[in-house]
Amino acid sequence: MKLPFVAVGIVSLFATNVRAQQTASSHPAGHWVAAWTSMPQLTEPANLPNPPFNTTGLVFANSTIRSTIHVTTPSSRIRLRISNAFGATDLPITNVTIARPLNGTAGSSAIDTSTLQTLTFSGSPSFTIPNGALVVSDPIDFEVKAQTELSVSVFLESGQVGNSITSHPGSRTTSWMTFGNQVSAANITGPSVQSVAHWYFISTLDAWVPKSISTVAFVGDSITDGRGSDDNMNNRWPDLLLARLQASRDPALTSLAFANQAAGGNRILADGLGPNAIGRFDRDVLAQPGVKFAFVFEGVNDIGVADATDAAQEAIGDAVIAAYKQFALRAHAAGLPIFAATITPFSAPGFNTTVQPYSSAVREATRQRVNAFIRAGGWFDAFADFDAVVRDPAAPSQLSAQFNSGDFLHPNVAGYTAVAEAFPAEIFKQFAEGVDGWA
Repeated sequence: MKLPFVAVGIVSLFATNVRAQQTASSHPAGHWVAAWTSMPQLTEPANLPNPPFNTTGLVFANSTIRSTIHVTTPSSRIRLRISNAFGATDLPITNVTIARPLNGTAGSSAIDTSTLQTLTFSGSPSFTIPNGALVVSDPIDFEVKAQTELSVSVFLESGQVGNSITSHPGSRTTSWMTFGNQVSAANITGPSVQSVAHWYFISTLDAWVPKSISTVAFVGDSITDGRGSDDNMNNRWPDLLLARLQASRDPALTSLAFANQAAGGNRILADGLGPNAIGRFDRDVLAQPGVKFAFVFEGVNDIGVADATDAAQEAIGDAVIAAYKQFALRAHAAGLPIFAATITPFSAPGFNTTVQPYSSAVREATRQRVNAFIRAGGWFDAFADFDAVVRDPAAPSQLSAQFNSGDFLHPNVAGYTAVAEAFPAEIFKQFAEGVDGWA
């Protein structure tokens, strides 16, 4: 009686193996990488959409949102992730499309309809994402190149209940919203049209690429998120670094995709504008597809928010350094090299707190202490000395005037260009084989 059972089991196993082999041979060898990211965070009340897209207890009912995203690596097969990480209720997605924006323009409300494709999720055009979850679309064949734009249109028929939604306010790129299902429309039109520099719900674009291509995940605050850059120009410092690497024509550098996981106001040690960086490191770095390198440029808000007293600053300096060690330990445990940047100046002349609230001689001492730790090595595998690039040589607690956006904290585009040009790109070659998990 056992023989037929065994025979059936063998046949079943053989059939499974055949199917697996057929599936494996039906697409080019490669892997998924994160080709664009937007760090999901809880939308602050001031960053919720304006009425009529925001009514009492309901957001984006019968609404289409069209956004553009900056792709960082070439691919012929892509998929999209939509996040409900901070939604308190289900997020019912009705339809989603992807297309090239008209003329390839960032922030465009118009698309090239000849490139339009509808996304599905587990085979369906609609999907209800539970609170705290995300959904990954089914892959589509769609040619993209590095440093080009994609347009993503999302329609919510019933909207999301409540005012806790997931978004990213530092898009530096215009998004458009209107009533009705216009995900396939050539242009977003109608009397209800509004625009805002904000991404809602979309969180990652995955790209299927050869194994030689991998992702660099950047953890940061508003400086990496591009405060002081120009909307729709993609001139944050990581964007400019990407352009530099792509222009190098060096295969070791052109094979890097970027995942910018920064958020304005973010801190390492405490929630605020987005979850604390220690808490989000697994989600935003280790869990990203194809990640090979981690980069941390954060800490200014921890120092700046802490009281300007010797005791408070000694404590925050200790805590930031301890957190840096945690980043290194966790990255190395996953086999990832991890790099850091020195914290750039944030004080106004005379430590004038009216001009820049973070200004303080004692906070400056903490910045110098933390930077000394980064420069000393032993934990991070390499570092970029952004402080040395943008500080005023005559007043090291301040940004150089040519790099100051006006608030004495955020560099301007010239400053972002300077750090991108000074970035030690050779570290990607030096640590191309990864690291072990010893420390």
